[in-house]
Amino acid sequence: MKKIFLSLLITLTLISSSYADEGMWVLPLLKQQKLPIMQELGLRLQDYDIYNPDSSSIKDAIVIFGGGCTGEIVSPDGLLLTNHHCGYGQIQKHSSVEHDYLTDGFWAMTKEQELPNPGLKVTFIDKIEEVTSFVLDALQRDEDPTGMNYLSPRYLNELAKQKVGEKFLQDNPGTEVEIKPFYGGNQYYMFTKKIYSDVRLVGAPPSSIGKFGADTDNWMWPRHTGDFAVFRVYADAYGNPAEYSEQNVPLRPKQWLKISLAGVQENDFAMIMGFPGRTNKYYTSWEVAERRDIDNRVRIDIRELRQQVMLEEMLKNPHVRIQYSSKYAGSTNAYKNAIGTNWAIDKRDFERVKWEEQDKLLAWANRNNRPEYKEALSAMEQIITGRKDLQFRLWMIDEALLRGIEFSSVPVHIEGLQTALKAKNKTQVEEALKGLKDSYANFANKDYSPDVDKKWQKYC
Repeated sequence: MKKIFLSLLITLTLISSSYADEGMWVLPLLKQQKLPIMQELGLRLQDYDIYNPDSSSIKDAIVIFGGGCTGEIVSPDGLLLTNHHCGYGQIQKHSSVEHDYLTDGFWAMTKEQELPNPGLKVTFIDKIEEVTSFVLDALQRDEDPTGMNYLSPRYLNELAKQKVGEKFLQDNPGTEVEIKPFYGGNQYYMFTKKIYSDVRLVGAPPSSIGKFGADTDNWMWPRHTGDFAVFRVYADAYGNPAEYSEQNVPLRPKQWLKISLAGVQENDFAMIMGFPGRTNKYYTSWEVAERRDIDNRVRIDIRELRQQVMLEEMLKNPHVRIQYSSKYAGSTNAYKNAIGTNWAIDKRDFERVKWEEQDKLLAWANRNNRPEYKEALSAMEQIITGRKDLQFRLWMIDEALLRGIEFSSVPVHIEGLQTALKAKNKTQVEEALKGLKDSYANFANKDYSPDVDKKWQKYC
């Protein structure tokens, strides 16, 4: 049996010495979409071995780590592997000048030494099911059937709760349901998720290994970095998600991946599964130009300046280096991605490629007397080109102010203070001021430097 190497994405990439295929394939549709091709390339599994909503399968070993990274369960005791850069924020939060885990690495020799990470979550996908008819029926009954609810996360997630019912959620602790629009709202899938919030850091290599090559090598292949970190998922005594507690025990997962040390042979089958987030495969030519000339250009220019500010302060002060390592890494990640995306757009002339696709669609529409396609393309062109100035301003505000100035994210509720001042109610004024001070105290934690923030504000 050929070896199977799994890292995981709900996008699958099939690789052999002479053939590679990529695209977004939803797991429930694996059998009709790609399974025959995968088996021709050497896969010895069936579709239900990979995705089975009613029994354990490989998808039960694949998790969403944090806000969007992929992780893999690799032991019967809830041990989890993810990328070093995905765990970088947690490693940074536990670091100090005295205990610099970023530089030196960290390894827990016992479970008691594993470090908790408040706010970090690990999400298992129990089931993915198509609910297009259910959503379309609900949209028809909506007060504003031509509005934006067809893409609204709030609206769609309320529908998800209605579909499964409150009793289901009450009987399944830690379970959440979410409906996602696919293909611009032409199809809908409901995800049933189990979310664990007691996730502890087990080990991480020094940054000289985990970030080897750093920003120069980021988004470049081949890479030679030991880009991994190790965590463990904990649950209550019944295996249910629970907040951190010393009484919690390592999760006993439905499935875990077995790691082979036998090595790789030529023509071995390789498969990647995971959570890629989204695809922009269906961009129009005008959206490609907008992405290159506005979205990416602003991100590149603004982040280059802000990263210079952060790096100057990080090099001067070891304490600031610890504070801003994760922020700097997060900024440079998207910065390098934008540079690479623009390079690819120009190298492959994607704008022209999209023009040619649009011309083919118009030719088909003319041959088949379908003027609505020409009208749709014309409307899209007008909307996208017409929002140029607004799009530029929005990206400048987002990158320079909302993301750039950290102080702007302090949660401020001044309505109560305004009311108290107008009423000249001293007690209410004092309570409102205390609330503002508490908000700032929660914001200005150990990872915030007012001096760095002020220095950036001078650039804006």
